[in-house]
Amino acid sequence: MQENAPEIIREAVQAHVEKKRIQDEAATQASVAAVSRREFLIQLGSTSAVLTLVGTGMAAVIQTFTEEEIVGGDVDISGLRNEAVLIEPAPGTRPEYTPLEDHYRIDISVGGGPNISEEDWRLRVTGLVDNEVALSLAELRENYTPMNAIITMSCISNRIAGDLISTTQWTGFSAQELLETVQPRPEATHMRITSGDGFHEVVALDLVREDPRVMFAYAWDDVPLPRRHGFPLRIHIPDRYGMKQPKWIEEIEFIDEWRAGYWVQRGWSREAIVRATSVIDTVAVDSIYEENGTEYVPIGGIAFAGARGISRVEVRIDGGEWVPAQIRTPLSDRSWVIWRYDWAFTEGRHEFQVRMFEGDGTAQIETPASTRPDGATGIHTINETL
Repeated sequence: MQENAPEIIREAVQAHVEKKRIQDEAATQASVAAVSRREFLIQLGSTSAVLTLVGTGMAAVIQTFTEEEIVGGDVDISGLRNEAVLIEPAPGTRPEYTPLEDHYRIDISVGGGPNISEEDWRLRVTGLVDNEVALSLAELRENYTPMNAIITMSCISNRIAGDLISTTQWTGFSAQELLETVQPRPEATHMRITSGDGFHEVVALDLVREDPRVMFAYAWDDVPLPRRHGFPLRIHIPDRYGMKQPKWIEEIEFIDEWRAGYWVQRGWSREAIVRATSVIDTVAVDSIYEENGTEYVPIGGIAFAGARGISRVEVRIDGGEWVPAQIRTPLSDRSWVIWRYDWAFTEGRHEFQVRMFEGDGTAQIETPASTRPDGATGIHTINETL
């Protein structure tokens, strides 16, 4: 298996390999049970098919989903920003708002995810509450105050400059409203969320009570959640990686203790707080322009620090001084920012680096670290010959 496969993907493949071996052994003695929905992403005809697919990279994995055409809505993002401080992204910078069909996906499900019927589905809320309920999707839409938010979400297995990060509009309702309905008992400390594919995670009630932005979402990009992205319901928790945000939610159990979630049981971060990162998407050598006798090359990319904001982005060329880049006003307090720096062009081989500072001035971690267990850190560096 190639080393550039995201680690969560490689772990899922390894789990599939081991499961396949056990099933093959069992088949000599008895019939093998149906393939579990907890295998990775797509129903596979053979283990070798998994390895080949993962070796080609994440984009190839996502492109295999053909049973569901995803078409987003028509979200107008023009009124979300202060037009006076909008900069033009450098040519080649990724889209500020991710088309729904391009939004990344990582999970443990087979195929396009659990095939859940809206008619039959109910959100079951059980455990240490005064009011256990089973709510239909229609009841959630009608009885809870709708809220919208432009949200960037990233995978803890996303390497520096990786593509497991996307931005779209989420629609749902505050988790605090659900607490009002079910009335957790004093001894309840966590919600244990179980998904239709067997995934599970816990959320601290203190976190929900402190942050009204924690939301249960039933729509993305002004359309119902696509099946492969969690229909009918998923959760958003600000400042957390995607591994803490289950989709295809079926049950929420209120419990009196912390319990390790699916990926935590496998050695990943307990808190999974988003690490601040910045990325160079483009050194736009085909877009050189001249101003006052000097030729400039636009350089650009993104920076993201969860819900903590970004106060500054800086660029360094060939190991020189760090210089400030321009920052495009973000779509929301939970979205990435687009940055741009126009560099006075000189021919030759050059090294380009970027770093960022959070809203309170905290610098991103420059020491390189792999994705496991807490998420990747380090300075993104690229080299170009111009």
